Amino acid sequence: MTRAAFAIPGDIELPTGGYMYDRRVLALLPQSGIEARHLALPGSFPDPTLPDLEETARVLASVPADEPILIDGLAYGAMPRTIVGQAKAPIVALVHHPLCLETGLSEARRRTLRALETDALEIAGRVVVTSDVTRRTLIGEFAVPERKITVAEPGTDPAPRAVGSRGGPLHLLSVGSVVPRKAFDLLVRALGTLRDAQWRLTIAGPIDRNAESLAALHAAIADTGLEDRIAIVGAVDSRQLAALYTEADVFIMASLYEGYGMVLAEAMARGLPIVCTTGGAAAETVPDAAALKVPPADKGALALAIGRVVGDAALRGRLADASWSAGQKLPRWEDTARIIAGVIREAAT
Repeated sequence: MTRAAFAIPGDIELPTGGYMYDRRVLALLPQSGIEARHLALPGSFPDPTLPDLEETARVLASVPADEPILIDGLAYGAMPRTIVGQAKAPIVALVHHPLCLETGLSEARRRTLRALETDALEIAGRVVVTSDVTRRTLIGEFAVPERKITVAEPGTDPAPRAVGSRGGPLHLLSVGSVVPRKAFDLLVRALGTLRDAQWRLTIAGPIDRNAESLAALHAAIADTGLEDRIAIVGAVDSRQLAALYTEADVFIMASLYEGYGMVLAEAMARGLPIVCTTGGAAAETVPDAAALKVPPADKGALALAIGRVVGDAALRGRLADASWSAGQKLPRWEDTARIIAGVIREAAT
């Protein structure tokens, strides 16, 4: 069995899509012949302190030369070349979403991260990405050779088909961390134009990632007067999230950019009709037949699409059937782990 280390910054139990991906892959790699161990990195990434960079260099240098290191991009994309160079072992970079493409960065910070990530990706022997869009982005914008990149889409778990609210206002569901890229305030302001329709919205996901985004979300709710129709439930466990999906009638994602869009796959696994943007990989993650898609940051188009789905039961049914059909064809987590295991074995040789 090939040994490997999986370097992950911060708390691996955090309820985000990236950390869920890491947890599932780490747990399943042994089934594909990889004896993987968790290599904990400081939690300050992608804005590491100097002591944390020094600790990272020490941790990377401690890994034997015959034990490939899979490094999560939240840390790897912010590592200076001198830190990466401390590793004796082959490096496999895991890129969920290029750090410099995150919404809300200053131009100076964006340039710094792009330079760091470009250098780090040049050093990596192999690169794993979660979507073909990210593969094309790394080739076109970061000069990563195509031969180094492997796509390992997130897996999904089998799930029962959603049953919906079954009476009363339609239950709209949106899932994700409250950060600028997710554009929850834009979603609320779009819904503010649909006050005459019968709906209620639940927003589920961590609310402690970005104080400004949370304030903007609350301001949008107050400005539109939708306090009694929108519930912000914060981070939820897997059981609670499954219940939200089961009871939902429509899934909505207003994100400006997605490296893949795991919540879209989760919605399809349950056969939910979808309204989403075309930001990043989201346009390709969901088939056209399963969703109404709108340009990112277009409040009017988003409101129009939501209004169509809320007001047309036949349309919801067609979208739901296509979503359920697509959801049954999605990769499983075992498939994801098997692909990454193959990359690790290549790196080990």
